[in-house]
Amino acid sequence: MKNISPSEKLSTALIYLTIGLFSILCLLPFVLIISGSFTDESEIIKEGFKLIPDKISYTAWIMIWKDFKRILNGYIVTVTVTGFGTLLSLLVTAMMAYPLSLPTVKYRNVIAFYAFFTLLFYGGIVPWYIIVSRTLRLRNSIMGLILPYTINAWNLFLLRNFFRTIPQEISESAKIDGAGDMTIFFRIILPLSKPGIATVGLFIALGYWNDWWLGLMLIEKHNLFPLQLLLRAIVSNVQFLRSAPKDVMAADIGGMIPAEGVKMATCLVTIGPIVLLYPFVQKYFIKGIMIGALKG
Repeated sequence: MKNISPSEKLSTALIYLTIGLFSILCLLPFVLIISGSFTDESEIIKEGFKLIPDKISYTAWIMIWKDFKRILNGYIVTVTVTGFGTLLSLLVTAMMAYPLSLPTVKYRNVIAFYAFFTLLFYGGIVPWYIIVSRTLRLRNSIMGLILPYTINAWNLFLLRNFFRTIPQEISESAKIDGAGDMTIFFRIILPLSKPGIATVGLFIALGYWNDWWLGLMLIEKHNLFPLQLLLRAIVSNVQFLRSAPKDVMAADIGGMIPAEGVKMATCLVTIGPIVLLYPFVQKYFIKGIMIGALKG
């Protein structure tokens, strides 16, 4: 067994201490959000946010959960959109990125430039809205919250660069054994690409989960409102009540409208499920980012 010198022990202890302190600092904003959601609005205005409030107030949470059914419906819509949208986007992105990574595919550079062009230039909101709402007829439908984000050029190039790190000899030996392109892709390439798939999948899931813009542009039916759009509407309503005369405030709220507390509470409502997703992809995340970035 290797003997560890006192200097090495001290260096290791300092490293762990630094990492521990940095982790605590990273947790402080999250603790501050929790504390702010339970802090009285008058206390926030007078003294600012505190890690431990002087007086516990549940007014912000009462305002959010008054319409529990709408919140629950928003969760169902967002979970459905995020789950199905992530799987569809991963499949389409991977099936486009893999051919672009192969040197034997003709016109791959032309197709790659076409995808890269979309990162630089955008046709505008009006043409986009006409195509999505009138041509594709995606208004007031779940697919309207999924299809517009199916392909993202940034995720496409990240996954393409990861596929380039897989040795071509593996695919060539599989072809010699009689495997077709689809068999190679689904049974060999995808299992070897778990770090890249997990990394891009996390990016896609975050995009779907945090999106409210598509709902604002395309959804008019309240039962199809995603969670982020619904909570955005709640915050906007609270801001309106805050600026309105006192005689139009809801009688059951009592006291000052908790505008800041509602903002903190909505952050907690939306952040929970997506935070629980990260531990499952954490072991792939760093490897996927680094390997996908090594080759251009």
